[in-house]
Amino acid sequence: MKRLNVASGIITVITIGFAMLWAFPLYWAVITTLKPEYEVVEPGVGLLPKIWTLAGYIYVVLNTQIGRWYLNSLVTSGSVTILVIMLSSACGYALSQLRFPGRTILWLMILASFMVPIQTLIVTHFILMNDFGFINKWLGVILPQLIVPVAVIVYKQFFDQIPKEFREAALIDGASEFQLFFRIFLPMNWGISTALAIITFIGAWNNFLWPFLVVTQQEMMNVTVGITQVKDAFGVQYARNLSGAVLAALPVALAYLIFQRRVTEAIMLSAGIKG
Repeated sequence: MKRLNVASGIITVITIGFAMLWAFPLYWAVITTLKPEYEVVEPGVGLLPKIWTLAGYIYVVLNTQIGRWYLNSLVTSGSVTILVIMLSSACGYALSQLRFPGRTILWLMILASFMVPIQTLIVTHFILMNDFGFINKWLGVILPQLIVPVAVIVYKQFFDQIPKEFREAALIDGASEFQLFFRIFLPMNWGISTALAIITFIGAWNNFLWPFLVVTQQEMMNVTVGITQVKDAFGVQYARNLSGAVLAALPVALAYLIFQRRVTEAIMLSAGIKG
């Protein structure tokens, strides 16, 4: 028992050490936002500001379009989340419960698309969005992000686990496929839908590369792209730039703290699929 206690203590100390190493850059970023600019560039390492100030945050709020950027991120991320959950659950239900020609081929295509990095499709997506006239529009940001095969796979697996007796009893009572889907299968998997919705929203909010490519007008930028526009004519202003980054990350950080259990559940589901 003593050996186990010593080993547990050592593991705990090592874990805390790694946690501190991981958290230090985040701490440093937040502390930097609370310093005046001249203090940020001073030689040496100051773990706490000598003078506390919110000047970086005030500048970002009053001199940028961060309110508009927040709105764009909220609309696009919310739309992506709702559409992904709707489309993925419907597709997962069809693959799990319906029998139709080409079902196996469709399922294999979804599994194959799961292995293709989404970055490889960026050029194709950009050409399509340009041909459709969706550059610098919300639809141009939203549509390519609806390709989430892992959500379809998760839904299909969970729908497969629902006992067939539920479906047979509902069909005997005259239920249609839509009634089966909305009144039986979805309600029995609300936990999965919630977890996938949270992780999808966080991923869409944090997405940078695609919104950066498809949007060039400041008023249409998402907050993750808009913070790159926090510039100054007299060089780099580190406190201001980091203040913008902190404000951009704040909503998803709060969402993670509030829905931590659901987020962890969704990550475990995705990891289980990948394994």
